[in-house]
Amino acid sequence: MSIRLRLTLWYSGLLAFTMLVLGVAIYLFVYYNTYDNTREQLRSQFNQLNVRVSYNLFRDLRLDLSGRLGYEGTYVQLVNYANGEIRSSALSVDGTEVHFPYPELKDSPKEGYTRFTAFGYPFMAYQYPIPLPNGEVVGLLQVIANTQAEDAFLDGLRTILIITSLAVILIAFTIGLFIADKALRPIEEVIQATNRIENGANLSVRIARSGPNDEMGRLTDTLNGMLARLERAYNDLEEAYKAQRRFVSDASHELRTPLTTIRGNIDLLERMWRASADRLEAPGEAEGGARGAVGGEAAGEAGGTVASAGGGAAAAGGSGAPAGRTGGPGQGAAIVLDAERAALSLEAMRDIAEEAERMSRLVSDLLSLARADAGYVMEKTEIELLPIVEEAAKGAVHLPRKADFRVGDLSPLEGVKVLGNADYLRQLLFIFIENAFKYTPSGHVLLEAAREADQVGLVIADTGIGMNSDEVPHIFERFYRADLSRGKTAGTGLGLAIAKWIIDEHRGSVEVRTRQGEGTTFVIWLPVLLPE
Repeated sequence: MSIRLRLTLWYSGLLAFTMLVLGVAIYLFVYYNTYDNTREQLRSQFNQLNVRVSYNLFRDLRLDLSGRLGYEGTYVQLVNYANGEIRSSALSVDGTEVHFPYPELKDSPKEGYTRFTAFGYPFMAYQYPIPLPNGEVVGLLQVIANTQAEDAFLDGLRTILIITSLAVILIAFTIGLFIADKALRPIEEVIQATNRIENGANLSVRIARSGPNDEMGRLTDTLNGMLARLERAYNDLEEAYKAQRRFVSDASHELRTPLTTIRGNIDLLERMWRASADRLEAPGEAEGGARGAVGGEAAGEAGGTVASAGGGAAAAGGSGAPAGRTGGPGQGAAIVLDAERAALSLEAMRDIAEEAERMSRLVSDLLSLARADAGYVMEKTEIELLPIVEEAAKGAVHLPRKADFRVGDLSPLEGVKVLGNADYLRQLLFIFIENAFKYTPSGHVLLEAAREADQVGLVIADTGIGMNSDEVPHIFERFYRADLSRGKTAGTGLGLAIAKWIIDEHRGSVEVRTRQGEGTTFVIWLPVLLPE
């Protein structure tokens, strides 16, 4: 029910109650005064009567009316309880007396006024019991008046009051609806403007100001000011968000190409240095009679490795001495290097390769998040979940880890189909399993499945270091790092944020149960496609 209708009903109800009380008061006032006049007439007529009553041995009552009755439509009736005789001043058209109803002696009639209906007409009577000196009631004197005119007047008044009250209430209700609609129109405009903003995401819409500077006008001004501030804040955030997305996307694309080049060159150098190191370990003669002292024969002394650099000689590491030249066409100069430096160079190149790999993962994660921020819609099809989980379990065995990896009961996944993307679901499992390996220095990591109604759960539980309950709400934030007491672990800090995006895209949810020092359990709930 709208406020407009409620307000109208409230004051219409109040008006109806007021009209009811007023109508009843008017009716009772007129009713009392009308019949009070009749009572005064009856009493006055009774006092004017010259009644002579005699009661003899024959138990006879005599009534003498001196003069005529003072009021038209007024009658006198005398009832003799002893012999049942009734004397009345009312005559019918044929001249016979007309008798009115009266109370029996056994009912102990009292002096006063009474109302009754006789011959189809309403009457009011003033009755007076006639006693003997000993107190015995022998008769009843009644002065009777016809009240048809008074009753008709009161009936008409009652009808007028009812019709008038209903008409006033109906008119007031109609006018009240109009007034309430006019008074609440600014609120309706606020609602319409809010709906336009919600449907069109257009914060530039403003509420039209009309009317005086009353409460509604001030409310309109306040809301318009709030919308203006929201628009400015939204525009600022939108610009910052666009800039952030551009940065992430551009940085990812700009870094991918040089990283690929670096990794390719490092792989090439690593193969070249490893081949040279292998030749250092096997003693041989250089063409022209020169022999290098290598291996155990020249431990701690200068050794050599041959580096071919476009057919010319190049000094590697800034040290080494020429030990001879290789014969044959197209051969480059042989350069002898220190074996220890060669090993250090190989180790450095491995570190560079690992860092490049880490940066490559970071770029890949940034690209995934950039797609999510840009509203990327994941392509999903109807797929079976069990083969994906089994494939992820096989691949997880080869991940770096110190804990034992166990695969539990996957039978709840048999025949289960979901609407999803197989590649992203595999990535989702790898993220959680790899995360469990990072924070489980000993013990085991368990992968199993669960089923609950129309949802299937993928459970990844570990016996690692666990988390504080305060950390749980933040673990899916980008670049969030847990407390330093958890130790330094490899990673980009974006894995769980990507996992949360994948779960949301699959209309799923994630449940986290953890206790510090005992381990953490993640349960990924996905909706199951039920057969039609």
